[in-house]
Amino acid sequence: MIRSGIRRGNPLRYPRMDQVSSPSSARVHDADTAPLRVALAGMVALAVAMGIGRFAFTPLLPMMLHDGVVDIATGSWLATANYAGYLAGALLYMALPWLGRRLGAVPGNAALARGGLVATVLLTGVLALPWPASWPLLRFLAGIASALVFLGTANWCMGQLTRLGQPQLAGLIFCGPGLGIVVTGLPTGAMVAAGWSAAAGWATFAALAAVLCAGIWQVLRGGEAQAHPAGAPAAAAVPAPAALRALHALAYGLAGLGYIVTATFLPVIARAALPAGSAWPDLFWPVFGAGVALGAFVSTRIAPHRDRRWLLAGAYLLQAVGIALGLLWPGPAGFALGSLLLGLPFTAITFFALQEARHQWPQAGAGFTGLLTALYGIGQIAGPPMAAALLAQAGSRAQGFDWALGVASAVLVLGAALYVVMAWRWQK
Repeated sequence: MIRSGIRRGNPLRYPRMDQVSSPSSARVHDADTAPLRVALAGMVALAVAMGIGRFAFTPLLPMMLHDGVVDIATGSWLATANYAGYLAGALLYMALPWLGRRLGAVPGNAALARGGLVATVLLTGVLALPWPASWPLLRFLAGIASALVFLGTANWCMGQLTRLGQPQLAGLIFCGPGLGIVVTGLPTGAMVAAGWSAAAGWATFAALAAVLCAGIWQVLRGGEAQAHPAGAPAAAAVPAPAALRALHALAYGLAGLGYIVTATFLPVIARAALPAGSAWPDLFWPVFGAGVALGAFVSTRIAPHRDRRWLLAGAYLLQAVGIALGLLWPGPAGFALGSLLLGLPFTAITFFALQEARHQWPQAGAGFTGLLTALYGIGQIAGPPMAAALLAQAGSRAQGFDWALGVASAVLVLGAALYVVMAWRWQK
């Protein structure tokens, strides 16, 4: 048995969500730093950045296809541009400490979050204009903005909650992406029924984002000198074997590829499989979002001593089953249950993977988690073009999506198998 560098005699404990990263605290007005207000502000910020800035494209894509402004291939590349932007934003955030040493100062977490929120509102609104040549760039920039909001908000809020003695409220923050998906997914059915264009949908979501941002603007503020996830590692811990770290990074990258096909095309896939005129396809995406929010909340209640590798294996299999249900049971019940199972582990996978990364290599927490983020982003970027290529080779749209979903489910099973191997080979 290979030792993982954990001292014997002490129970294994992973960092809590508030310990995944601990940014510098800032002095802010007492009226705006009540713990619940901080947590709710973070939740709303992530709902805007992720639910609107990043994932509103999914329920609006069928409307764009109906309007004839894009086809499946173009939609795939627009999704890829956004995921590439998210990767670029994450890498930019990682580089801020380096930039700070050379420039003398860089924006703090709260400033990054506010700037990213403004960019999200503007970029979402511009997508309502008939400028299709600019859409790839706009989606790329929206990806950068959503990454900066996600990282800046999460780190600022968790730092404030820790300072205020309420770190357990951090779970509320990570319910934001799921709630944002619900908020953008539910109205699209009514928009379709009313004959709205996709441009009207983009304009509506931009206005909604502006209203939500105005509601939290005075809470989300602070004056950190620099923005980076600088966790405090355990001094006595030593890095896990390089092979274990490599397998963890590879397995986490597979999660990005595994979920993204469904997360990009779920309403389109459902419309291809269900009878024309069915109202069900517009509901599956909100079900996914509800699962994301619920899973984020539940994941923060899991005991710290649980081996995160087994939890990750289970989460991957849950998503694989959710995707397979759409293939084996292509009806309203199958898609609804599959959407829920896909959403439940969505945020939990990221949370558990970052905890495992800090456990495996505490002295290089920022660098290792940055590598994980990069590989996850690469997996996301590869998903839509893969689906487009399979669609081009298939005899029908339904067959092409079946192939893409089969590959995605198999990728998640492979990722789960890697975590089982890690847990068995490097026992703790």
